[in-house]
Amino acid sequence: MHTSLSDEIACTAARLVVQEGLEWGPAKRRALRQMGLPGRTALPDNARVEAAVREYIQLFCADTQPRELRALRQLALVWMERMAAFRPHLGGAVWHGTATRLSDIYLQLFCDDSKSAEIALMDQRVGYEPRRVSAGLRGESVEALSLGCRSPELGEMIGVHLLIQDLDDLRGALRPGARGRVPRGDVSAVRRLLQDTNEPPAR
Repeated sequence: MHTSLSDEIACTAARLVVQEGLEWGPAKRRALRQMGLPGRTALPDNARVEAAVREYIQLFCADTQPRELRALRQLALVWMERMAAFRPHLGGAVWHGTATRLSDIYLQLFCDDSKSAEIALMDQRVGYEPRRVSAGLRGESVEALSLGCRSPELGEMIGVHLLIQDLDDLRGALRPGARGRVPRGDVSAVRRLLQDTNEPPAR
């Protein structure tokens, strides 16, 4: 695919990610439709889309996004502490620093029993919706317990998705990806991010 077309698709997808809170896959597919391109058109990889998202945020959201990101990380930490028994790890845009108030929170839970986290939510009298999402450790489809939680700082409801992983998968949870960065962080790592509001996002 010609580089300029790839960049144009990435920039269109980035705008959809930031303005509408779409995940990267759906954003890329909608970008094709908005640009009138065939569905078989080669898509830019996630690294290129992420670079475009960061550039868009820097250009158009630099005055609001840091506060929104911090609020999402604070809410993520609340749920990580509530679900501490299941070794929660924060991933996605909230971890990597590209999230806005429209972004959802994705927490990986590592469970001995796939139903144990669900029982914990019931015990806490938390309403949730079971579903399957393509947000596993390797992008595979996994069981998710999805709920809405109000962010006091943002004054609105935020989607929180608890992704159920097998306990054996924990060993590879922090293995660096292709670009050498840590793909997610545990409770201690998220607390460190929140210690200084000027700390750069995880890369």
